[in-house]
Amino acid sequence: VQLVESGGGLVQPGGSLRLSCAASGFTFSGYAMRWYRQAPGKQRELVAAIDTSDTTNYADSVKGRFTISRDNAKNTAYLQMNSLKPEDTAVYYCNVLIGHFYWGQGTQVTVSS
Repeated sequence: VQLVESGGGLVQPGGSLRLSCAASGFTFSGYAMRWYRQAPGKQRELVAAIDTSDTTNYADSVKGRFTISRDNAKNTAYLQMNSLKPEDTAVYYCNVLIGHFYWGQGTQVTVSS
């Protein structure tokens, strides 16, 4: 199992970014995918999840601003992040549970003026 995140960067408050998670080594369409984030000095937290039926769930802090999606043909999960705030600054990780949790290496998102 391999998960590779991309798309992070530096963005001004109010801006947008789209993160991608390229998956390999398992049947992508058969598993729920999740995005987590970890800010400096804080615990890793669940941001969004999408199941195999495209049902989604979000942390209250990102509802209405973030959208999780998946493209099973491309074995890729996405996190569209709009109206970004400084408190969204963190390393973002994608995750899949196959017996145990697998994690990508993470991608840094920094929201600052």
